Amino acid sequence: MFHYPQHPDPRAVTPDHLFSTSAMSQRVPPTLDVGALYERHGGVVYRRILQFYPRQQAEEILQEVFVRVLATQHQFRGDSHPATWLYQLTTRHCLNRRRNERRRRELLGCYGDPSWACPVTPASQETVAFLEQIWRELDEETLEIAVYTYRDGLSQADIAELMGISRRTVGNRLTALTERARAAAGLEGA
Repeated sequence: MFHYPQHPDPRAVTPDHLFSTSAMSQRVPPTLDVGALYERHGGVVYRRILQFYPRQQAEEILQEVFVRVLATQHQFRGDSHPATWLYQLTTRHCLNRRRNERRRRELLGCYGDPSWACPVTPASQETVAFLEQIWRELDEETLEIAVYTYRDGLSQADIAELMGISRRTVGNRLTALTERARAAAGLEGA
């Protein structure tokens, strides 16, 4: 009979244990040392946040992400590297935060900054409005796939592995997204 390793004190779990292949292959949900995760991967998480938000907000959001790590660490099953889990958690947190910000603006009747606050050309306004319309219509999974593809440049295989879905599902979602965008732009036959 297999016996799981015992750690009388959760602080006794070292970062080396967290990232060892033997710890992950045993399918034992590891006890995460959030402090060690922050020290080891905080910079990567911060850079990921910067892809969604300016520096002025990134530090606050970094703290939010690690508060979320504390709250959801029990969900980490050890099926993947903790950095992969953090990357996905950070992406989802940023996407959800952006969605919630938009919803708040809508509820307040405020659809962004006044037109005089950020001058753009009429073509840019149309493009932005078009992209925001498409963005709002996407379900969470397709939105996440779109971000990984178009913002991060990940391959379909990498996205499938990261999200735990098939590569074919990723391809189908991207095809449907492209068709939806073409239809909305009036380019169905092109």
